[in-house]
Amino acid sequence: MQYKALAAALITTLPLFAHAQTNVTVYGIMDAAVAIEDTDAPGEKRRTVVSSGNQSSSRLGFRGTEDLGNGLKAIFNIEAGVALDTGAADSSLFGRRAVVGLQGNFGQLTVGREYSPIASIAAATDALGQGFYGSNLSAFTTNRLTRRLSNSVNFKSNPMSGFSVLAAYSAGERSTEGPNGDLLGVALEYANGPFYVGAGYHQLERVAAEDDKEVAFGAGYKFGAFDLKANYLSADQAGANNKFEQINLGGVYTMGSNKFFVNLQRNEIENGARGNAWSLAYSYALSKRTNLYTAYGSMRNNERGVFGLNSSSNNVTPVATALGADPTAFTVGVRHAF
Repeated sequence: MQYKALAAALITTLPLFAHAQTNVTVYGIMDAAVAIEDTDAPGEKRRTVVSSGNQSSSRLGFRGTEDLGNGLKAIFNIEAGVALDTGAADSSLFGRRAVVGLQGNFGQLTVGREYSPIASIAAATDALGQGFYGSNLSAFTTNRLTRRLSNSVNFKSNPMSGFSVLAAYSAGERSTEGPNGDLLGVALEYANGPFYVGAGYHQLERVAAEDDKEVAFGAGYKFGAFDLKANYLSADQAGANNKFEQINLGGVYTMGSNKFFVNLQRNEIENGARGNAWSLAYSYALSKRTNLYTAYGSMRNNERGVFGLNSSSNNVTPVATALGADPTAFTVGVRHAF
């Protein structure tokens, strides 16, 4: 009820807010699809679903700036996830992003719930645009890499000769004895015309034994109608034989209103579990804001693997006991941005 009341209050005051602050922007993405999903797990059958966010997570956001003078601006951004298939909101009203901060010649400083330094590299180097089944979002599922940081202070420098520095501190806010749950993250990005490369590192004090470590490396190069992207993502939690590693290699070919996507993915855990996936996708632009799409993804696990396929808001993952299951997914959808 509190979420509903807050949303109603925002909508009611929006005209006054927009009048007082003319540089406030309301934006969003609405993405809905029909999909055929098969986990290949014993006792589970293939199913047809109507889902939200198979290319991009459906969302509604508000962002804005205020000019404070001398090149300094106040900035804010709140963004809520929406499930178009049911109309439901995410469990946290503005769980996608909720920040306020300052922007100037030094770069950007924000406080709140923000994307992590590693998330920036993973997003820039995923050929599937972190959409479609088989994207690198599977590396950010439970007990792997950290994509968003609550209770965080974040900094991103302005580009300097193509280089940008990202840094973040997320407070675990634990009041009990033992590890505090804090996360420290840094990343370095370099962008020069068609070339991009980035590297990032997180250290998380989750348990007393030792800190968790997360790493990301990524690169991209665009030439003509082709855009090639690759990345390496790793999550090494405290303990033995549980290090997770993922490698992605893919590309995008653009021909007028048509876009063709392909991605190859390898997943591996130190305990011997492995899974290899391939994904194909196609998008047709009806306008600058609206497109149709279709995609197919397939994962092949070894006898110890239970890796799944992740799209922007959905996943097809076998249950933990279905070792060696090979999930597949096919989807057709429509996406509109505003």
